[in-house]
Amino acid sequence: MPKARMVLLTIVVLARGLSAQFAVGTLTRLGDYESRRTSSYDRTGANGDYRHLKAGETMELYNEAGPGEIRHVWITMATAEVYHLKKVVLRMYWDGEAEPSVEAPIGDFFGLGLGTYTVFHSALLVVAPDKALNSYFPMPFARRGRITVTNEGRQEITDFYWNIDWVKLPALAPDTAYFHAQYRQGTPCQGWYKGNFYGNDFGEARRDPRWLNTSGAGNYVFLETRGDGHFVGVTLSVFQNQWGGWNEGDEMIWIDDETEPRIHGTGGEDYFNGAWGFSSLYSFPLVGLTEFHQWEPGSRFSHYRFHLEAPVRFHKSIKVTIEDGHANLRSDNFYSVAYWYQKDPHGKYPPLPAAEERIPKFNNTGGPGQDPKMK
Repeated sequence: MPKARMVLLTIVVLARGLSAQFAVGTLTRLGDYESRRTSSYDRTGANGDYRHLKAGETMELYNEAGPGEIRHVWITMATAEVYHLKKVVLRMYWDGEAEPSVEAPIGDFFGLGLGTYTVFHSALLVVAPDKALNSYFPMPFARRGRITVTNEGRQEITDFYWNIDWVKLPALAPDTAYFHAQYRQGTPCQGWYKGNFYGNDFGEARRDPRWLNTSGAGNYVFLETRGDGHFVGVTLSVFQNQWGGWNEGDEMIWIDDETEPRIHGTGGEDYFNGAWGFSSLYSFPLVGLTEFHQWEPGSRFSHYRFHLEAPVRFHKSIKVTIEDGHANLRSDNFYSVAYWYQKDPHGKYPPLPAAEERIPKFNNTGGPGQDPKMK
């Protein structure tokens, strides 16, 4: 391969790692679109470029006619409300649908599932200093796109800012799939092991069939949907209720109504592309560990994994799951957002838990690191 071509390919690959939507090699070609922005700027010409979001209020950030595609969402806010990242709900609707295609606490959507700000950089989500939430997911719509936020907290958000960069298109391609994101939680997951330590004697597995999980029963579900599309990734935050690590749980993905998982992984840190447990934070284009506080009860983990190298294709259905610890023996708190594209209509999402139920709290579940008598 000529040296010049190799350098160009390297630049393109690096650019794709930095953004899901462009590569240096395409910058010489002019796109067929109009550049637009919808924002909270002060219409009077002054510098009050924000809005107030009262407690209990729903505010519309975006309502534009298509065909179009949102390319970037930037949001920041100032409030004294504790855990406001868990209490403000983000929803997105495409083409006049009654049910949202995106529904999640705003922090969870941007990878902050434990309700605290951490700075990280990925290809699709970026949290920049200070408290700047960025999404680079492409979000197409044919007739109309609409985005709202709802303040389910008790205090007014006095300074809520947004910039939404989008393009007006002549038409959408026939094979266009729509962006979806869904929040779920297990608080706690329903683990079965209540002893005070984990045995390393694999003979115990032969005596107790619960140590062997071949069916995926009891797995935590990231996503279950029907339709034609592909799964592009997930953010997962874990608040541990027990000593040890949640990360021995395998991911299992069922596709198109198959009876066995087509994709079966080897463990939590492996799915998030680490190895040998977690020891330090990392933040790369497709994978990251953005929060990590050891292995005792009360420990906190936040991760992301994006499948841009090969989104997981499904034609009829998909079910994306993971174990909480080996064979679901643990009872930790899981908070996740799954991201995927599919052709609508999509199924109705599970009810969003109440705001107070979404806040990470320690659950005395018994098990390692806890006194069973205290349960």
